[in-house]
Amino acid sequence: MRTKLLAIAVIPLILIGIFAVFVLFIPKDINETGYSSEVMAENLEVPWALAFLPDDRMIFTQREGKLSILEGKTVKTVGQVNVTPNSESGFLGIAVDPNYNSNHYIYVYYSLGDYNRISRFKLEGEQIINETVILDNIPAAAIHDGGRLKFGPDGKLYATTGDSANPSLAQDTSSLAGKILRLNTDGSIPADNPFGNYVYSYGHRNPQGITWGPTGIMYASEHGQSKNDEINIINRGGNYGWPTYEGNNTAAGYIKPLRAYTELTLAPSGITYYQGALYVAGLRGAQLRKITLSDDGKSIIGEKATFTQLGRIRDVVEHNGYLYITTSNRDGRGVPQSGDDKIIRIKMV
Repeated sequence: MRTKLLAIAVIPLILIGIFAVFVLFIPKDINETGYSSEVMAENLEVPWALAFLPDDRMIFTQREGKLSILEGKTVKTVGQVNVTPNSESGFLGIAVDPNYNSNHYIYVYYSLGDYNRISRFKLEGEQIINETVILDNIPAAAIHDGGRLKFGPDGKLYATTGDSANPSLAQDTSSLAGKILRLNTDGSIPADNPFGNYVYSYGHRNPQGITWGPTGIMYASEHGQSKNDEINIINRGGNYGWPTYEGNNTAAGYIKPLRAYTELTLAPSGITYYQGALYVAGLRGAQLRKITLSDDGKSIIGEKATFTQLGRIRDVVEHNGYLYITTSNRDGRGVPQSGDDKIIRIKMV
């Protein structure tokens, strides 16, 4: 009798297990009303950042150190960089030189031990060669490493850095931590930087996305401490408050966010501008968030969550009228679905 009761009690547990397997491993529909989408690559290891070569091939980092190119739907490895992947650190940002056709330069941001580094490589055929370190000793930690690299409309290289779990560094304009940095492509300091060093803006906790609108407005996404994630308009020399102020808590002398998420935790990462809106990759928020801007780009007139069925989304990039996003469910904080991690292409219909 006891054996029979035990068997009856075990049956619900078995059914729960079967259901869990179904939820985790059966592919989920990526369709979304108003969009068409398709998986371009899958079974990746935390694809962190995307960029495009002039011939429209995608080049992207995977956090464990692999640099890859996507040709059609074929992934080719072009380099393995020695990195320290620990929690949020590892192989992070990537940018393609505006003069790539003449120099074949690729820029990457990665963690190595207790510091982060920005290096330049040359893409020669199917391999990267000739690493040149252009900025070293950016404070690093297991968390808050920033890591985004983008070229601005001015041809300068911009990099986001986290406070490396040391909040006081964010207010120190002589430190590279908790900042948005601005560099020349050879690693020198632009003459018009506001503090005579690499620092362009400061008072940041962990900014992970930057983009520009058509009139040159620079936007950044930033992780808050407890909720309070931010979307900021970045001004030269601006102080964004951390750790004294965050979210909507601000004062004279500090720049208030364009949007502070006090009602939810979005954990925003990559950000891109497309057709009058910002698209923001949400990690903990598990969404691609569309933020519709006013005509002057300085205020928000609407927003909504899209692609909420994919789990954690790490990056979003617009290229040739498509949005490209990466899932980040294998980063130690997500629940991997079938085929994770993926790169997905999206088109408005």
